[in-house]
Amino acid sequence: MASDLTTTRHPVVTAIIWMSGALISFSVMAIAARELSAELSTFQILAFRSMIGLLIVSALLSRSGWQQLKTDHLGLHAMRNAVHFTGQFCWFYAIAFIPLAAVFAMEFTVPIWTALFAAILLGERITLPRVLAILIGLSGVLVMLRPGLAVIHPAALVALASAVAYGMTHTLTKKLSGRDTALTLLFYMMLMQLPLGLIPSLFSWTTPSQALWPWLVIVGVTGLTAHYCIVRAMAVADATIVVPMDFMRLPLIALVGFLLYGERLDLFLLLGAGLIIAGNLVNVFSEKRRSRS
Repeated sequence: MASDLTTTRHPVVTAIIWMSGALISFSVMAIAARELSAELSTFQILAFRSMIGLLIVSALLSRSGWQQLKTDHLGLHAMRNAVHFTGQFCWFYAIAFIPLAAVFAMEFTVPIWTALFAAILLGERITLPRVLAILIGLSGVLVMLRPGLAVIHPAALVALASAVAYGMTHTLTKKLSGRDTALTLLFYMMLMQLPLGLIPSLFSWTTPSQALWPWLVIVGVTGLTAHYCIVRAMAVADATIVVPMDFMRLPLIALVGFLLYGERLDLFLLLGAGLIIAGNLVNVFSEKRRSRS
C-alpha cells in the first residue's frame, strides 16, 4: 500500500500525507507527555517511550525481516540519536512547564536550522520559494506569539534548544532515509536512546500508577508513528520541503490546548494560522511547478 501511495501520487502530495500522520502523532504525544509529567521525570518518560517503541518495532521486524538491520552507517545512526535524544529531552521538559502552543511555536525555528544544516551536509538548494515559505510561516508564528508578550519561562529557551537539535536530526534523517529502511532507523533510535533515558531515571525512579500506563503506551506508539511518517516523507521530498509543513502543528496544538487545558485561543491564533497555511501553499505549489518544468 505504501509503495502504491508513493508511485501513484506526486512526491510533494505524498509527503503531505505522511506529514499529516506525523502532525497528529506529535499532538497526541504532547497530550500524553503533559499527563505523564505530573508523576514521572523527563528521563523516565523517555525510557518508557524507548522500551515500548523497541517492543513494537521488534514485532514488526519479526514479520518483515531482521536482515534489514544490517547497515554500514552505525556512526551516523549514533550521531542522529544522540542529537535527537537531546532534542526530545528538551521538548518533554518544556511541555511540563509552559503552554503546549508555546513549545510548538519555539519548534518552528526548526526549518531555519534544517535549511542551514541541509545546505551544509546534504548540498540541498535553498531556493527563493523555500525561503519565502519559511519566512511566511515564521511570520505566522510571530503573530501568534506577539513579540514582547511571549512566554519568558526559562523552559522556553529549552524548547528553542530542542528546535536546534531537531533541525540537525531532520537533516541526518534525510541523509539516512535513502540508505536504510524506516524500520531500521526506528529500531536503532529506540535501541540507542533506551540507555540514555533509563540509566539517569534509575537514580530517581517512580513506579507509574495504573492510570499512567495508557499514556505511556500512547507515548511509545505515537513516538514511532510520528518518526515513521517523517522518514517516509523525507524519502520522497527534500528536507526543506517537508519541514515547513510542520508549521501546521502550531494551530493544531493550540486548539488542543484550548479544548483540554483551557489555554487561550484568540484572533491572533487564527491570523497566524492563516499565514502558516499560506506559507505551506507557497512551498507546495512552487515545488510542483518546478518539478514539471
